[in-house]
Amino acid sequence: MALGLIGKKLGMTQVFSTEGEFVSVTVIEAGPCVVMQKKTLGNDGYTALQLGFGQKKLEKLNKPLQGHLKKAGDRGFLFLREFRSAQVDAFSVGDQVSLDIFESGEKVEIIGTTKGKGFAGNIKRWGFNRGPMSHGSKFHRVVGSIGSSAYPSRVFKGKKMPGHLGVEKQTAKNIKIVDKNQAENIILVKGAVPGPKNGIILICKMTD
Repeated sequence: MALGLIGKKLGMTQVFSTEGEFVSVTVIEAGPCVVMQKKTLGNDGYTALQLGFGQKKLEKLNKPLQGHLKKAGDRGFLFLREFRSAQVDAFSVGDQVSLDIFESGEKVEIIGTTKGKGFAGNIKRWGFNRGPMSHGSKFHRVVGSIGSSAYPSRVFKGKKMPGHLGVEKQTAKNIKIVDKNQAENIILVKGAVPGPKNGIILICKMTD
């Protein structure tokens, strides 16, 4: 995960691009984020920045977290996320990271948690085909055979079965930044991104 920002998905709308194309965009409140910790090769074995996003009263956090956050000033944050980067020397603890790191037209990676859809069957969860829907059929949306006869007489590990759908980490790559509003910390990206409205997402620079 390269350098980026923590953001909040506000919803979707449609705008005209600079080329005059009418495109669907996702509106994201991106940052500003504050550098809470710098991880270095000497101390941690890798280089990264821990960023904070979403204001919260410091006294409403637990004592260990309060002690950690006070190193970057008397500010509390709802969300802390880590971004691996080779550019840690360009930042200090307490610095603010904003939309300056992105440009309109740039392509980014967006990481989010997908919408939770509860318990789902094989057709909805995995895209299985259904059986015939005519009156003679007794096989419509059921799973079907999952065993292996007399040998090995068990269900193989990893078999696609009905179960909980959604609430999984998902990365969308090559998402184009259509526009940005530096004053209001708003960024518009082309198309849909993972997660529900008001969900927390990570906007990262593309990695090779």
